[in-house]
Amino acid sequence: MKLLDRLRAFSQKHAIENSESLSPLGAVIEDLYSATEGSINGRRTILVGTNNYLGLSFDNECINASHQATRNFGTGTTGSRLANGSYSSHQALEQELGEFFGLPQAIVFSTGYMANLGIISSLVSPGDTIVLDEHCHASIYDGCKLSGANIIHFRHNQAQDLEKRLRRLGEQAQHALIIVEGIYSMLGDRAALQELVAVKQKYDALMLIDEAHSLGVLGETGRGLAQEAGVEEHIDFITGTFSKSLAGIGGFCVSRHPELNIIRYASRPYIFTASPSPATIASTRAALSIIQNRPNLRHQLWENATTLYNGLQSMGYELGPEISPVIAIQVGPREEALSMWQKIFDRGVYVNLVLPPATPDSNCLLRCSVSAAHTRAQLDVVLDAFAYFQDKLPQQQLA
Repeated sequence: MKLLDRLRAFSQKHAIENSESLSPLGAVIEDLYSATEGSINGRRTILVGTNNYLGLSFDNECINASHQATRNFGTGTTGSRLANGSYSSHQALEQELGEFFGLPQAIVFSTGYMANLGIISSLVSPGDTIVLDEHCHASIYDGCKLSGANIIHFRHNQAQDLEKRLRRLGEQAQHALIIVEGIYSMLGDRAALQELVAVKQKYDALMLIDEAHSLGVLGETGRGLAQEAGVEEHIDFITGTFSKSLAGIGGFCVSRHPELNIIRYASRPYIFTASPSPATIASTRAALSIIQNRPNLRHQLWENATTLYNGLQSMGYELGPEISPVIAIQVGPREEALSMWQKIFDRGVYVNLVLPPATPDSNCLLRCSVSAAHTRAQLDVVLDAFAYFQDKLPQQQLA
């Protein structure tokens, strides 16, 4: 098959069409009025699909820090840290991340995707084994593939299945890397971390947790699920992103192991990618400080998440298994999902349309991500938009 023919076949398989009808890729944000509202395709729209959990993208402290850094250091770094050198702000952010997590080692990457790609592919090699939850993010899967290691999946959130996989490895389990997430990005459920860590400890394996969607969301000081579950001392590597609660772009890894620093010289995604811009680093540092000093944002986030989850559940929608800032609504086949997404947009609400293969179990999802910045009035508009379909839900989906 020729290269372009392969792309055409992919387009037909996944029903990708070049048409004038609105789709998520064709939804153009022309203006933003706040962290939760903007203009999309000429329509004033409430944004419920941004992962902007604490609403910090319009926070004055973050914006002012970004402006000042641009004035002082320019718009970009124009190269990698290994080639061009580190800015003092890169080192300051790494130190502050380490202090925030209470860990001695931290590395900053250009994106959260690059953080998983770079860390996983450097930690393990061909002949090693990775055991990961089957619902892990694509960036984790791609890091595993890049490493060349043996990849074993265990059933989502099933500690017994994890133990079965490790038991079969025998002595090789001590050389395995277990990978889980804090909050899973599609269904919004937490990892069963205490049970999983108990298995990890029993077999003396290493564990990496991606706290991308749980940083700033869970834990007494916002460090994530490991803090909430009380198992931080047993986690070997924590990765995460700046593009969710920290309202920027970038990624990181922190660890108690001094070997983490060696990854700077071994990780191709770190070595050969331009380092984050001064503006991004500055706004991230400001946001990290806000997470620590404004716990009221986290409290408001959970109040909003509870309001939206309970409201959708009372209408009969089939949701993710627990209340979370990520609220996934199970919907019908692709055509029905796209139609429903379009009608919700027509009512002034933007949510994420998530289609296979990005979804677990090949289901189509309408995915909401709640923000602390959403007002009750905005959440009521969102619930009204979904209420339009209440009498059209399949009978088996009704509560």
